[in-house]
This record gives sequence, structure tokens and C-alpha cells, in this order.
Amino acid sequence: MEEPPELQIPGIVHPLKLFDIAKNEKRLLYTSAPMVRYSKLAFRQTVHAYGTDLCWTPMILAKEFNRNRLARDSDFTVSTVAPQPPTVVQFGANVPQELARAASLAAPFCSGVDLNCGCPQSWACAETLGAALMERRELVRDMVVETRDQLRRDGWAVGKDSDMDHPKGRSVSVKIRVHKDVRKTIDFITTVLGPEQDRHIDFLTIHPRTRQTPSSIPINLEALEVLTSTFGDKVPILLSGDVFAMDALPFTSPLLPSSSSSSTITTNTAPKGTATTTTETPDLNPPMLKNLPKLRGLMSARALLRNPALYAGHSTCPWSAVEDFLYFAARAPLPYKLLLHHVAEMCGPGMGPDKRALLTRAERAELLECGNVLDLLDFLEEKKGGIRTRSEGLRGGWQGKGKYE
Repeated sequence: MEEPPELQIPGIVHPLKLFDIAKNEKRLLYTSAPMVRYSKLAFRQTVHAYGTDLCWTPMILAKEFNRNRLARDSDFTVSTVAPQPPTVVQFGANVPQELARAASLAAPFCSGVDLNCGCPQSWACAETLGAALMERRELVRDMVVETRDQLRRDGWAVGKDSDMDHPKGRSVSVKIRVHKDVRKTIDFITTVLGPEQDRHIDFLTIHPRTRQTPSSIPINLEALEVLTSTFGDKVPILLSGDVFAMDALPFTSPLLPSSSSSSTITTNTAPKGTATTTTETPDLNPPMLKNLPKLRGLMSARALLRNPALYAGHSTCPWSAVEDFLYFAARAPLPYKLLLHHVAEMCGPGMGPDKRALLTRAERAELLECGNVLDLLDFLEEKKGGIRTRSEGLRGGWQGKGKYE
């Protein structure tokens, strides 16, 4: 985080440019969610290798980020060489100057900054962070306005669409939940978005659950339909929530691959970035799904943890994704327990209809008994019949790293 300002960080692309590219390709933008502990560099690099266009960091507390160099180095890691995924840094904040200062520190190393207005955890809401901000729309507006003004004073190009091709172009965005009464959410977005000729944010992510709604309850598609219809022409909108499988989304969109009368099943033996399909008996009475023509992108969290190749068309995690993750983690190290958790998630069943897994439940329990990385690599080699890394020296790269033991 403290590199000299002239250092060139690869992978910095304005998010609006990525929205534009996806639209020209007649598809939705594919993004990974901000996940506490999990959205670290190695994981971001892995999902990016399998079709994720734009990645989020975990939520970072702006106050700590501003005051503590150790916190900056711990919370936000970037790569000075490719692959460096286009990355949005998400902050938790409730003071305009704190968010603006944190954005100023992060801007040289990322594509944009995002304000978290969606975290429902009690500790965050008690500090007027996350979903608690859904009741403070004027404060949220003031925070994004101050942040954009600060970035402009720092010399960053924050003119929204007009600056998406500028090398110093940066975005400011917000991730929200919804209210029980969708009219309150409309008022919130209207206030935060600001005037149409000079909107305060570049894009918006909507998680269509209330602060009190558990993740086991399906997302509120009626609210999402109203909000995308109302604001979809004014600002690009991402959906966060229930993005579990590309062939089992709870809605339709002209930017999704056209549905046929047959189901698509993806094998986990296809090459990276591709999928093999088989035809099943067509459903003669398919359910009527809501059409969301103004939705511009998808954001996945839990499903990407299980299957980093979700957006590449794989219905379950392929072995190659596990290999790639280990390759990236050797160069952007994680605490061993976190590394082990990632691998265990990838080796389990996906969150979509296809429940195949790389390892059985008993094998995953055995995997969790591995005491260090070398044991883990030996175990995976045995189970896969010779797992191969992307680099000749990967195994040696893990040697001598005491923090992994």
C-alpha cells in the first residue's frame, strides 16, 4: 500500500468501461462480492481467471484504514504484476471525511471505491455502519459527494461516463439492501443518486433483502423489479443475492444466454473457461420467471467460494480452479487456516442444482486434518491422482514458510 505513486499497478480499469464491454458483448457483468476474510488477492485472482470481470475487497473500516498502516497492508493487497483483477475497495464508514480520506489512500491501487450500506451484522449496525445507513440517506449522499470531491481534488478523473476511458478514471459506488416498504428504498436511491445530469455515484449494487431477512429466505424479486425499472436507465445496477448457478437464476434477462427447451449440465472436466453440456428432458411446464431487462450485472458470494469457475459455465468447481488458487496463494500468502477453508469449500458441492463434489464428505473431513500446506498438497495429489500446479517451483515456494505450519 505504501509504494511510490509512480508505480504502475496493472488491471486498473474503470468499472463503467467493464459495464460497457459486457453490454457490447450482450451479457451481464460478472462480479465477486465483498466477503469478510475471503475476498483476498489470491481468491480474487482465481475468480478473475474464470470470467469474473470485477472483484470487491472485503469491507474495510475506513477509520482504521486511515490511521493504521498495518491495517492498510493487512486489509488491501494488490499485485504489481499481472494478473491483477480490476478491483473495487469497499469501505465501512459513517463520516464523510473518513470515507473521503480512505478513498484518497486507496485510489492509486484500485478501480474504484464502494460504500457498504448492506452489512446486517449487529456490531456494524450498532456503530451506524452497513445496513444501519439505509436509515441515513442524507448522510450516505454526503459521504459519496465528499468522496468524489476529494478524489477530484487529488487529480483523479471522476466524471463518470466521460472519464471511463481516462487512465486516472475512478468510480464511486454504493451497495445497499432494501426496506420492507420499497418506497423508502426508492427515496433512498433518489437521494443518494442525485441529479441526473451529475449523479453522485457511478453504479449501484442491490441486495434485495431487508436488514432482518436471513439469507435462507429468497431475495425479493418484486422489489428488485421495481428498483431496476425505476433506476436502471439512470445508473448501472448489479444484483447481489441468490446467484448460485448460471443455469438456475431466479429471473430472466435479455443479457443472459438464451434459454432453450433443454437443461444444461456442466462437467467439471472441461478446460478452463469452457463448459460441456448434455441435454436432459425438457420441462414442459417451466415456472414463469420475472424478466429484468434493465439489470446490468451479477454479484456472487457463497457460490463463488464453492465454485470460482461459476461464471465460466462450470456448474461445479473444476480441479483446475483448486490448482490455480494454490498457485496464486503461493505468491499472495494467506493464513493457513483460511487457505484450508478455501480449498475445503472448493472441494465440496456447489450451491446450484448440480451437487457433485471433488471430494466426498469423509474425504473433506480428512482434508481438514492436514496440518500444513505440504500435507495438503500431498493429500490433494493422492485424491486427484496427481494434482499439477501451474509452476514447476510451486511446491518449493511453500517450503520454509513458518506461518503455514
